[in-house]
Amino acid sequence: MNIYFACSITGGRQFETAYQAIVSAILADGHEISTAHLADPSVKALESIVSPREVFERDVAWIRACDALVAEVSTPSHGVGYEMAFALSLGKPVLCCYQAGQPVSKMIAGNTSQDIRVHAYQTIEDALAAIRVFLEQVNNDL
Repeated sequence: MNIYFACSITGGRQFETAYQAIVSAILADGHEISTAHLADPSVKALESIVSPREVFERDVAWIRACDALVAEVSTPSHGVGYEMAFALSLGKPVLCCYQAGQPVSKMIAGNTSQDIRVHAYQTIEDALAAIRVFLEQVNNDL
C-alpha cells in the first residue's frame, strides 16, 4: 500500500527516533511511503531548498495518491493537522499515534469521523503494533 507518513518538522523533532522506527517498520512490511524522508535527521536541510508552494503541491498530490495516512502527533504541528484534515476530507483512513502523556489537540482526540483512529502508545513497539493492525484493516477494506 501507499502510505503518507506525517510528523512534525518545524514544530520540533524530539520524537525523531519514533518517526524513524515507524517509517522503517512500514517499509519493512512492504509498503511504500512517499514521505519516508521526513524521518531523516537532515529533513530540515532537505526541505529548506523546496519552496512552500512546491511543498504544498507535492504533499497534496501525495495525500491524494495514498491509501492511508499515518501521523505521529506527539509534537504539535500545523502542517500535520492540515494534512490529516485534508486526508479525511478525501475519505482517506487516518491513524494518529502519540506518546502517552503528551497533550493532543481535542480536535484530534474528539474527532468522531469513522475514518480516524487515535492511539496513545507506551512504547514504540506498542505504536508499531497499532500501525500494523490499522494498515491490515485498511488493506482489507481496499
